[in-house]
Amino acid sequence: MTNDKMTLRNKLVNIALDWQENFGVAPSITSAISEYDAAMLIGMPESEYSDYMQDKTAVSKGADFIYKNTRYQVKANRPSGKKGSFVTMVPKASNYEWDKLIWIIYDSKYVIQEAWEWSVQDYKYAFDIKKRLSPNDYRKGKCLYLSGESQVQVR
Repeated sequence: MTNDKMTLRNKLVNIALDWQENFGVAPSITSAISEYDAAMLIGMPESEYSDYMQDKTAVSKGADFIYKNTRYQVKANRPSGKKGSFVTMVPKASNYEWDKLIWIIYDSKYVIQEAWEWSVQDYKYAFDIKKRLSPNDYRKGKCLYLSGESQVQVR
């Protein structure tokens, strides 16, 4: 990541953590941060990601971004760090209008702990009829990133 973009990401995270410290609950930035982080994990240039996102809205059906003709859907979890804030359930895709899904789990400071990728075919086969997904379900995909010492508490 370039220093400017990384600094901007860090500023957003620091403001959210400051807000959480002062008001108890962090603002909802996980979606925006995870889409950016997913794009960086797969090697999408920041300038291309920025250009792509300029006419997008916060709510869009299907893919969150497209890179090299591949539509990416991003899901993420971040425990607050407070007592009882374990990640036990993960978000499930509500449609299959994408080619690859990336799931990211953060620690309480928005540091990536794990990232897993699924093709739409494998995801649909594994989870279409399953009602509730856990972190261990997503961990059966292709590992894109795994921190050495995961600080995230999962059950």
